[in-house]
Amino acid sequence: MTSNKNTTSKLDYSLVLILLLLFLASCAAIYSAQSSGQYDRNFLVMQIAWYVVGCIIIGVVMTLDSDQLRKLTWYAYGFGIVLLILLILAPESIAPRINGSKNWFQIRGIGTIQPSEFVKVFMILALAWVIENHHLKNVVKTIQSDLWLLIKMGMVTMLPLLLIIKEDLGTGLVFLAILLGMIFISGITWKLLVPIFSVGIVLVGTIFYFVLWNPAVLEKYLGVQQYQFGRIYSWLDPYNYQSSTGYQLTKSMLAIGSGQTSGKGLGNREVYLPESQTDFIFSVVGEEYGFIGASVLISLFFLLIYHITKVGMETKNNFYTYICVGVISMITFHVFQNIGMTIGVLPITGIPLPFISYGGSALMGNMMALGLIFSIRYHYKKYMFSTTA
Repeated sequence: MTSNKNTTSKLDYSLVLILLLLFLASCAAIYSAQSSGQYDRNFLVMQIAWYVVGCIIIGVVMTLDSDQLRKLTWYAYGFGIVLLILLILAPESIAPRINGSKNWFQIRGIGTIQPSEFVKVFMILALAWVIENHHLKNVVKTIQSDLWLLIKMGMVTMLPLLLIIKEDLGTGLVFLAILLGMIFISGITWKLLVPIFSVGIVLVGTIFYFVLWNPAVLEKYLGVQQYQFGRIYSWLDPYNYQSSTGYQLTKSMLAIGSGQTSGKGLGNREVYLPESQTDFIFSVVGEEYGFIGASVLISLFFLLIYHITKVGMETKNNFYTYICVGVISMITFHVFQNIGMTIGVLPITGIPLPFISYGGSALMGNMMALGLIFSIRYHYKKYMFSTTA
């Protein structure tokens, strides 16, 4: 009896198609958003340019197999931490405050770069490395070993989180979402998770109490900025704050509601919404394409998440599986938080809609994350066995 083993490496054409459809949706939405005349820049051309850069990033990341990704993980993570520290220390001539936050480096000739968008992906790699390495060293699971894994995952997450949360609460929540998603897949026993999450829920409830009735405590001990409280207040009662912090939300809900079932059509916007090309791009989609167009866009995201889930389940490489879970957690939280805040279900956090909102850093970070998925499919070996007597 003989056995022939062949391997095939392939480009993930299904993911290419989904990404192409998201690109077209982004172009259509940004084309309409920039017609408001708030800025003189052509955001559509700039978004296309960022997509081209993002495709190059995908091409580079896709060439890296699992062994190479493991070797680069801690270099990338360390580089990200250094960038976040430099961002804090840099003068405002290099890292200006934009909308009250110091989250970007100003690079002449390029624009602004937000390091935290890349650190999300580096953290996914680091957490995947930690989980895989822990299980290789601890074949027999105990509560003590699970607790140690939880501590290591927490340390990997807390370092970048503490460096950004004061200036960017929204991105900090994304880091926590990634951590939670990867905890669920890490194999840690529920005997640990249930009491820890129970304490977490109580803690969140306590913080929410102080936000509503004693915000001075959070300002003093956690360094939360006053404008961040305003987002909570305007979320709970937007029309009472529509002349200030509730302005964006009330206009967003008006725009989406006015789109009704089929929308007003491309370029037929009537509701003026500042910065609609970034965080509130979904409002543009809702107004111009209505419930049908918004549903199609949401369906694209479900297809993307489903496809990444499928890739993670098919691979036999645990490191790859953990990466897929991290990417799914990141994208899912972004989508639900962004769309939720535009319709008033969730508070405004300044989180963009992945692949749709204008923004070079966010798009490149997301494309880097998809590059990891492309890499998994590209290096996935499908073995075909044939036997002859």
